[in-house]
Amino acid sequence: MSESTSPRRNRLVIAVAGTVLAGSLGLGAVSLASGGDDRPAGAPAASSSASSSASPSPSEDAVKLPDQARREAGDPRALGRADAPVVLVEYADFQCPFCGKFARDVQPKLMKYVDDGTLRVEWRDFPIFGAESEAAARAGRAAASQGRFWEFHRVAYGEDRKRNSGAFATERLVAMAREAGVPDLARFRADIDGAAAREAVRRDSDEGYGLGVPSTPAFLVNGQPVLGAQPYGAFEAAIERAAEIAKKEGQ
Repeated sequence: MSESTSPRRNRLVIAVAGTVLAGSLGLGAVSLASGGDDRPAGAPAASSSASSSASPSPSEDAVKLPDQARREAGDPRALGRADAPVVLVEYADFQCPFCGKFARDVQPKLMKYVDDGTLRVEWRDFPIFGAESEAAARAGRAAASQGRFWEFHRVAYGEDRKRNSGAFATERLVAMAREAGVPDLARFRADIDGAAAREAVRRDSDEGYGLGVPSTPAFLVNGQPVLGAQPYGAFEAAIERAAEIAKKEGQ
């Protein structure tokens, strides 16, 4: 992302700032002990007013953004029931090491909420680190079209890979798809460069930019922003509180 996109970040940055100032979430836009949020060179840093170890529960008057959950039945890039009371929307880049940290360390622990029907997880492509990020996003789409998105996701994030080093070149992506069990690799190759994948990635990116996503990973939990690869406790608190609010509202 370039400096020219900064006005488009305002909605999410302001929402997070308002949340922190209100003493509510204390989850978003903070740096982790392991390195903090991930953003391309030149992008403005998110606020760091909260401690990385803090994970207080959000209050009912926490600043929220409009609900971005799509709840599309049969979405291959979603986990959980379409009618789950809590939806976690993730904006991520396959080249982002902190997205990988979330995928390996936190998301598996959140599956208990998916399994009991409380949580739905929806993925959004937000490729911000150049051509290999774009290619990896399209590859994820190509895997999804054959019902193997989450398997591809697991392989792609299975280890940290040096950014823009060829780790997500076409042949490497095909190898990942093979490991993920994508059945038709010829179709996968074609779909990576297809118009449908390019348009779908653009749609997700436009959504993120429109919200003002400042870095990856970025999350919305029923509209409540959580920025960075926060520890499990931060997501647990956000999900539990969102579930409580949804219950009160009769969802």
